[in-house]
Amino acid sequence: MNRKKFNVAVIGAGLVGRKMVDVLFERNFPLAKIEIFATRERQEIISGRPFLVKSTDESSFDGMDFVFFAGTEGEKGASRIFGWKAVEKGAIVIDNGGDFRMHPDVPLVIPEINPHHLKTHKGFIANPNCSTIIMLMAVAPLHEKYKIKKIIVSTYQAVSGTGSKAIEEIETQVHQYVNKQEITSSVYPYRILFNVIPHIGNLSDEFSGYYSEEVKMILETRKILDCQDIKVSATCVRVPVINGHSESITVCFESDPDINTCREILSSTRGVKVIDDPEKALYPVPIDVSGKDDVYVGRIRKNTAFENAIDMWVVGDNIKKGAAQNAVQIAEKMIEMSII
Repeated sequence: MNRKKFNVAVIGAGLVGRKMVDVLFERNFPLAKIEIFATRERQEIISGRPFLVKSTDESSFDGMDFVFFAGTEGEKGASRIFGWKAVEKGAIVIDNGGDFRMHPDVPLVIPEINPHHLKTHKGFIANPNCSTIIMLMAVAPLHEKYKIKKIIVSTYQAVSGTGSKAIEEIETQVHQYVNKQEITSSVYPYRILFNVIPHIGNLSDEFSGYYSEEVKMILETRKILDCQDIKVSATCVRVPVINGHSESITVCFESDPDINTCREILSSTRGVKVIDDPEKALYPVPIDVSGKDDVYVGRIRKNTAFENAIDMWVVGDNIKKGAAQNAVQIAEKMIEMSII
């Protein structure tokens, strides 16, 4: 067993960066030391421990084995400035941001699904988008048996995916509503309280009428599964939930899937839990899944409109498995595979 310990840097001290630190400690990652960097220096309590969060510059990567970039969806991440410079310093970069996911030299990895892609790494690995991770954890195990032809997915995405300011905004709107005040909004184009917004990201140039979050699910799915022929249609919606993304997924296969076999496959898949007893109203919901390591699947049933198709309801913690945990698992897998 590899018992070496590693020097780790986390770039970013927002929701995802803090969760990365939590996960590193929770999973007993073999740390020699851990340092946290952001845009400015300050003292912070993170994962119950005092940290001096330092300002990021090129010297931040000296002597580091792994550098985790927390990234922020919809923004140009620090990895654009510092990512490849960290690689030049000898570090393995694992980037949660979206800037390099489709770069041909950057593996895009969910460790339970395509760890073999890590063998071609050039020092820089990308974390998929949270919605893609949650979907593929449930879909990829079935692809191995039945071969996916197309996926139709609608997402119900929590405000934590936008960051701490979005959480603060919905909490403020609750306070304003209870106190019969005018409800104000600045993070989203509409108020999110008691509302849903079918708009995540910017409009795409590549797929007319699609927002960038939807395009990520299309392109990332094809790259991760090594299958450019899979057709994906996505509608991504922001909902008034604090944490935990939910997805309604229809999957069409080349061969006819057996529902009981699908349940058995998913029940035996590492990182997936099945809660599927609709007669007892048992299915996953985000309030129960928030904080959990696994992706949860329920409402598994034959689709009534398409041949060789099933429907399922999938829920996962977008900040944990959908971001921080997946990044740490990539590093763990690289250690396990002895490719660092």
